[in-house]
Order: sequence, then C-alpha cells, then structure tokens
Amino acid sequence: MVAQIPPAERLLNLVIALVNTAGRMTKEQVRTSVAGYGDAPTDDAFERMFERDKDTLRDLGVPILTVTGAHGDDIGYRIDQDAYALPPLELTPAELGVLALAAQFWQDQALRTDTSRALTKLRAAGEGPESTDLVAGLAPRVRAAGGALTPLVDAVQARQAVRFTYRAASTGEVRDRTVEPWQLLTRRGGWVLVGFDRDRGASRSFRLSRIEGKVRPVGAPGQVAPPSREALEAALSSWTSGEERVATLAVLPERAGAARARAVAAPDGVPGPTADPTLAGVLAHRDVVHVPYRSTWELAEELVGYGDAVVVLDPPPLREAVLRLLRVAATLDEPGAGLVAGQVDHG
Repeated sequence: MVAQIPPAERLLNLVIALVNTAGRMTKEQVRTSVAGYGDAPTDDAFERMFERDKDTLRDLGVPILTVTGAHGDDIGYRIDQDAYALPPLELTPAELGVLALAAQFWQDQALRTDTSRALTKLRAAGEGPESTDLVAGLAPRVRAAGGALTPLVDAVQARQAVRFTYRAASTGEVRDRTVEPWQLLTRRGGWVLVGFDRDRGASRSFRLSRIEGKVRPVGAPGQVAPPSREALEAALSSWTSGEERVATLAVLPERAGAARARAVAAPDGVPGPTADPTLAGVLAHRDVVHVPYRSTWELAEELVGYGDAVVVLDPPPLREAVLRLLRVAATLDEPGAGLVAGQVDHG
C-alpha cells in the first residue's frame, strides 16, 4: 500500500503547479497531475480536499486567482505572479555584512552548505565586496561539532536523555556518559552541552568536539525534567565567572576592530609599555589598547585569529597562552598537536 502524501507536501505541490502553469489549471488537471490529489477516493472527497487547500493557501497570503475560459464554462486556477513575487532585494553593505556574520557562525558541516549557498545569492544582490569587510574580526570562531550537534539539538527539544562516548580533556579518560541534556551553547571557541550526568549524579558540561562516535537516545522523549533556574545557573557559572582582568595589546592601525571596540582606559597604577625600552620596535607603528577579559583561553583564541596584527604585552599568562596556540598551529601535523592545554572540559 502506497503511503499518502502529507497535507503540507500536497499544499506545496499545488503552489508549485499553479505558479508554473502557462495559463490556468482546471480541477481535473489538478487532480490528475498534482501529487497528493490522486489520494482522494471519490469526486466529493477531491472537491472537499481542493477547496480546503485553496482556502488554506489564501489564508497564508497566496493569491490564487479564478480564471474563466473563453466560453465561460471552463474554470481554472493560477497564482497571481505579480502579487506573489517578492520585491527586488536591495541590501545595503551593512545589512549584507550582518547576514555574512550570521552565516559564518554556523561552521558545522550540517549547516555550512545551505548557509554558503544562501550567502552567495545575497552577495550577488549586494552592493560590493566591502560589505563583508564591515564585520571583519567580528565573526565568532566556533569549531565544527561533528555529527553530535543535530541529535543533541533534537534531544534537548524532546527532553530525552542521551548516551555517548566522551574523552575528558583533563585526564584523557574515555568512557560512556549518560546525560539528561539541558542546554547547548557556544563557549570558548566550541559547542558545549550542559546537562545532568546520571553516572556522577551532578550537572556537567561537555565539549561536543570531544564526543566520539554517535549520540544515542536513552528512554522515551519527555522523560527529562527541565532544570530549575538555580540548577541551570549553577551549571553555567563556571563559564561566566572569573575575575575580570585587563590585557594590554599592541595593535596595528585599523586592525582587530572587535578587540578595539571593547577597549577601556589604562588601569590605574599600571606603567605604560613605553616605559620599557625593549618594546620600542614593537610599538613603533602600533596602538596600545587595553581590553578587559575573564577567560585567558577565550581571549587567546580570539587574538590568535588576528595573526601578527596583535602583540600581547601583558599579562604574561595571556601572552603564553597565545604563543602556545601559535606553536600548536605550526605543528598540526605532529601527533597530539591538537590537544591544547588549557582548553579543559568540565566533564
């Protein structure tokens, strides 16, 4: 027995047919050529189905016209192309830049293709390549989550527990984890799952990049109780807490715009870098910028993305973190080079 076409798919088929008809489509042509209407067992059932679908589309704003034949006895239907078509797409460079920024956020392979195609079409309608320059340095660098993202999004929405194999960053231990997923977020350059670890009996967070193999559902949907506000805030606190510090950076003119936008005045009591004669060469053609931060590794990952446009003057732990990331980038072909100390999971 052939499965019936869902109503939503039948509606879409009708729209496509009425948009592409050369003149009009009669009811008989709809019944015989549009997928989904052949499922009607009787003439009366088809009439009810077709009339209901027309009303639904008109309620959705689709302008279906009734067209009478030359002799007035042959009624057909089509979609008013002028009323249905979108107006010309005119995006300013700033608007296109914002869309480019949003598209760059989705670096996971499951979404990259669709966003790239959409952005290519939008750029074709834009006013020039300068639109992407407006957001240079602002794009969030979020590493791909592999195949774990989609099933975890589904599990969070379905309130369904999951099981996966996880490699802890701090110990290298590999073991299965059974987790009640609460929330997905991006932190420190990657995707993170926050939830209740049933094996440990406490909330934990897991980097999706450290999940090995498939994410498997456990139990039925709807069995995971939503966390209390207090429990969720406690689980997220490790990603938002920390003493605020200020980094001193030497930045090339008109570069690192995102870092410059967060700049503050020099902290009281801190001598300026010009007091150190060894920095004369570094500061000759650079601006000194002071940027507040909480996470050393989060800022380090951002600064590495600017390349030689930024030099960290202070504090030493931040400078060392940047140098360590640069060393890893220079030796990516060596075994174990991808395990960067400091990117420690809380799982």
